[in-house]
Amino acid sequence: MWYLFVEEYKKLLNNITLLKDVDKDFIKDCFKTGQFRVSKYNKNTIVHIENDKCEKFEIILSGRVVVERLDESGGILTVAEFYENDVLGGNLLFSSNPHYPMTITTKQKTIVLEITKDIILKLCSCNYEFLKKFLEYVSDHTTMLSFKIKQHMNKTIRESLLIYLEHERINQNTNKIRLKMTKKELAEKIGVQRTSLSRELAKMKKDGIIDFDADSITVLLKDKKAN
Repeated sequence: MWYLFVEEYKKLLNNITLLKDVDKDFIKDCFKTGQFRVSKYNKNTIVHIENDKCEKFEIILSGRVVVERLDESGGILTVAEFYENDVLGGNLLFSSNPHYPMTITTKQKTIVLEITKDIILKLCSCNYEFLKKFLEYVSDHTTMLSFKIKQHMNKTIRESLLIYLEHERINQNTNKIRLKMTKKELAEKIGVQRTSLSRELAKMKKDGIIDFDADSITVLLKDKKAN
């Protein structure tokens, strides 16, 4: 029954920033009428394929999804990643051309809250705090996605790798960076093919910038420059 369904995801729903100022009874009524719906996806499942029509606003309750595109040679490139509390489709839902420009895929088990367009309109018209947060989310995500695409277009493989390594070096507080993903996933993250990544890692090792094994990459030089 719908109310048992709401109780199952109550904790996840309470963590969603966008819904903090939405009346709980209103949320329950939306589940009852089917205007709120929870979907669960296994790892490596396509949520939306390129050119799918965006018909609902989606909030990630848990998990991780990535925006991907195919390069000219058929390789999969990861453009952006989204996690709990992030939204999907906010910048498309009210567009004159509401179709996903890229494929969205899960990278781990993911739970998504789907909200109908009518309910988003209703919340925006009668709840100022929701409207403010909704516009902030849409603006921030549009800006971030545009920045990510620009990054992929303008940076060399080495530059992208060095940015990633510096970020992880600071997070892990060590020059020996433990890889939290496979080399294939790393290649997708920085937007290159697996073979291109391997070639660049070998070049960087030869240049004395890094050393690496199957599980880690060690940054050897502090003053690193991209070729």
